[in-house]
Amino acid sequence: MLVPFLLHWATTALALWAASHVFKGMRFDDGASLWVSALLLGFVNAIVRPMLVLLTLPLTFLTFGLFLLVINALMILLVSKWVKGFKVADFWTALGASIFMALLSMFLGSMFFPMGHHSGFIHMPMGGPWI
Repeated sequence: MLVPFLLHWATTALALWAASHVFKGMRFDDGASLWVSALLLGFVNAIVRPMLVLLTLPLTFLTFGLFLLVINALMILLVSKWVKGFKVADFWTALGASIFMALLSMFLGSMFFPMGHHSGFIHMPMGGPWI
C-alpha cells in the first residue's frame, strides 16, 4: 500500500522537476520545496480537484473536457501559493506545465504499471456480499 503512494509521489516530483526545466516561469528554490509541492499537489488533486470538477461539470461538457486542463492549471497555481519555495509566473505557464506533466506522468506511469496492472486499484469480489 505504501509503495504505490511513494511511486506516485516520486512520479509527481519528477514531472514537476522536469516541467520547471521546460517552462522558464516555473521554478523551485530547493529540493524540499519540490518534494513538498509534489506531496501537496497529490493531496489537492485528491481533495479539491474532484469538487471543482463536479461544480464545473456543465462547462466541462460544453468544452468536451478541455476545461479539465484549466482545473489542472489552477491546482498547480494553488500549490504554488501555499509552498514558499515554489513559483509559477502566470496561468499560461501553469497550463503548459499541467499538460506537460500529464503527458510525462502518463508515460512514467506506463513504465511503473505496465498493461494496466495498477496495484492501487480496489478489486471487488466476483460474487456474494461485498460487506
